Amino acid sequence: MTGFDKSTLPEGFLLRMNEFLSAEYDAFLSSYDKPQRGALRVNRLKVTPDRLPELTGDGRSVPWSIDGYYYGEDERPGKSPLHEAGSYYIQEASAMLVAAVSGASPGERILDLCAAPGGKSTALAAMLCGSGLLISNEIMPARAKVLSQNIERMGIANAIVTSEPPAVLAERFPEFFDRVIVDAPCSGEGMFRKEPDAISCWSPDNIALCAGRQQEILDTAVRMLRPGGTLVYSTCTFAPEEDEEQVKDLLARHRELEIARRGDIAAAPEGAADLSAVSGPLASYNDSFGPDPAVFRIWPHLADGEGHFAAVIRKSGVRPASGEDSYPFLRKAPKIPAPMLAAWKAFAEDNLSAIPQGTFTAFGDNLYLSPAAIDLGALRCLRPGLQLGALQKDRFVPSHALALAMRPSGVRRRIELSEDDASAYIAGTELVCAPDLKGWCLASVRGISLGWAKASGGRLKNHYPKGLRR
Repeated sequence: MTGFDKSTLPEGFLLRMNEFLSAEYDAFLSSYDKPQRGALRVNRLKVTPDRLPELTGDGRSVPWSIDGYYYGEDERPGKSPLHEAGSYYIQEASAMLVAAVSGASPGERILDLCAAPGGKSTALAAMLCGSGLLISNEIMPARAKVLSQNIERMGIANAIVTSEPPAVLAERFPEFFDRVIVDAPCSGEGMFRKEPDAISCWSPDNIALCAGRQQEILDTAVRMLRPGGTLVYSTCTFAPEEDEEQVKDLLARHRELEIARRGDIAAAPEGAADLSAVSGPLASYNDSFGPDPAVFRIWPHLADGEGHFAAVIRKSGVRPASGEDSYPFLRKAPKIPAPMLAAWKAFAEDNLSAIPQGTFTAFGDNLYLSPAAIDLGALRCLRPGLQLGALQKDRFVPSHALALAMRPSGVRRRIELSEDDASAYIAGTELVCAPDLKGWCLASVRGISLGWAKASGGRLKNHYPKGLRR
């Protein structure tokens, strides 16, 4: 987008930014004239690293994300069937910083506390590599629904999606998580160019309101963090009351916390993110955080991204070994209707060569696999794990989520579609197939799972969900 009207920027905001940036202020103001660069993050749960250039058509160019790519102004990656297959997530480049500095690794228990629409959760899930537990929470029901849909599209099997106030989760999960991510609601100053509507909401009072809300969320997040665990706090604002000052006050309230050092942030197995394009904290806060603090700012005049802030914070202590701390685990396995379980086993034996593992959970009329035997109790839960499917007229009908979570090699019958046929399939069109092909088939595009179809008589009955067709 070009042609941003800088005269709409609040005077109080401009005065403060001039004070912060001094000699760099003119360059900062000129950044509003730059065209926005769209970006996407490739999903390593579905795409191996050697295929990244094939799918993006560009060199790696978001320096702080090993999977982040910019795309051209004329490109429309959201309209490609590869997007519907979960090959990538369209995400503002600066927002990719949070997962990149989180240090998430396979087997951990991670909470994304303010998770919608799902960019950070899906990035964290890719870092977990299918191992461990991710709880993605969003308090607003409508946004939680979008979050759940994105978890499904990206083929994530080890995530639970909840919609609860942070305080409710803290009662259920005290000192439970290895990492807690708080991408907090904020005044949105860093997104003025992308979301001009945020300008009309700007005021010192709104900044103070956001800061108070952030403080409550952070105090609750600390309660859920295990000793030795990591908290990542982020915003998309420049306001120090919501950024450095918020972190400084958090450290003062919780003496068990300290700022991590940049040099201590673990690199992803495939390579380290380049943080050289990412600035440190405002200079006036250096004494508060010590040398080489893992406190980051992305300035739009210094990098191709909108304004963003992130801080990596450690909780003192040593993480308990597995089994040595108390978990909110179920005392006994949930009771699953025998016909549903039998139908699933018959379906899996006939159609799958790699059968997903986990704890069976019945959720309404659907059968799920939960990544851990956690007692969710009365929590508002949109997705208790991987949805396997439902029992309909004594037969098991697989879910769209199962199709997206499966690798094509794990399914006995598969039909590879051209991109044109994949687009027709997504629109709900019935396709043709070999006359001898019968039963459930996994439709794929470029070797990436897209959805189910049922073959009979040389035709493929389309089982792409009607609500997702376009």
